[in-house]
Amino acid sequence: MTTFRTMPADGGPLRVVVVGAGPMGRRWLPTVQESPEVDLAGIVDLDVPLAQAAAAELGVPDLPVGADLAAVAAASDAQAIIDATAPPAHLPVTVQALELGLPVLGEKPLAATLAEALHLVAAAERSGELFMVSQNYRYNTGLLRFREHARALGPLGVVTAEFFKTLHKRQVHEVMDHPLLLEMAIHTFDTARFLLDAEPVAVYCTKYNPSWSWFRGEAVATAIFEMTGGVRFVYTGSFCSPGLETSWNSAWRVSGERGSACWDGDAPPRLEVATSDSVGEVPAVATPAPANSIAGALAEFVHALRTGTTPMCEVHDNVLSLAMVEACVLSASTGRRVDLNEVLESAHATAVAKAEDDVRDVLRSWTSVSAALSPHRCTPPTEPLEVR
Repeated sequence: MTTFRTMPADGGPLRVVVVGAGPMGRRWLPTVQESPEVDLAGIVDLDVPLAQAAAAELGVPDLPVGADLAAVAAASDAQAIIDATAPPAHLPVTVQALELGLPVLGEKPLAATLAEALHLVAAAERSGELFMVSQNYRYNTGLLRFREHARALGPLGVVTAEFFKTLHKRQVHEVMDHPLLLEMAIHTFDTARFLLDAEPVAVYCTKYNPSWSWFRGEAVATAIFEMTGGVRFVYTGSFCSPGLETSWNSAWRVSGERGSACWDGDAPPRLEVATSDSVGEVPAVATPAPANSIAGALAEFVHALRTGTTPMCEVHDNVLSLAMVEACVLSASTGRRVDLNEVLESAHATAVAKAEDDVRDVLRSWTSVSAALSPHRCTPPTEPLEVR
């Protein structure tokens, strides 16, 4: 189990600074402001006028804002931060916050590269502070029910996820090297880990651009993962697929010894179990409504800090979702099956070479990356957290 500094409830909300006033920050700011469990204490952005404008839009023009995290944190008496910056900024922002003694709830992916992700694992260990990643697609009533269905099927054989969307007018994605895998597929890969309560072992992936694609990097990919326990997870996705689009949650099918379950990502999932003499659908059972999307991640972050309970997507646990992406990229570029341990150990070597002494010492203390991550793996909760 992961250990980190806790903040037992003292009768007041947790004081939180949001770092990043761009598009993702603008999603987080009203969520923080609406939560009774946290208090928006400040906003940090290198573009100070942008941070000031965000505060004014929220009706708190006198809120502490600035470009310097340390200064805003001190002025606001911050207790934690939410990192809503772009992926290249996740490493410096999170490291600074941890060094300031501030726990971090960060946006996915947890870092721009797997090597930087391992650096942050070591930095979190060294600081003793909680670093959790917001994989907001986990906080969904339909997914929770679908997960229950999957557990009713006995041993599983194959799980498929299909994602087809047409993504226009987001220039940052159109110039990315791996727009589908890094920006979107990581959601589906993380969901598969949560759904199966299993980890990736190896992958074979292909990716390409159709002739009509407006993306610089490949916007279409297919990946076949071998997961622990032997189950196969097959993913197919496209960011340039007009017509009959899927849900942002993807369209899922699970096949097991006792039957199959499907979920289109939006409507209630369906379960069909086979018996010796009949096949029938099992009526849906009500599932408690969780705190949804990023509000769910925020609720779990606060709960973890108050109770010491390791949350889903604590940094050690979340590394493998990003590792799945890098393994896909390597497989597609080399045309071969890639073991996850290969990309983990390669990233570890890079992280050791680039880290400063204090973090390097932690990284070097690991006998292997898998050994360093596995004791901290979180078992997903059986009941969702609800917003009070």
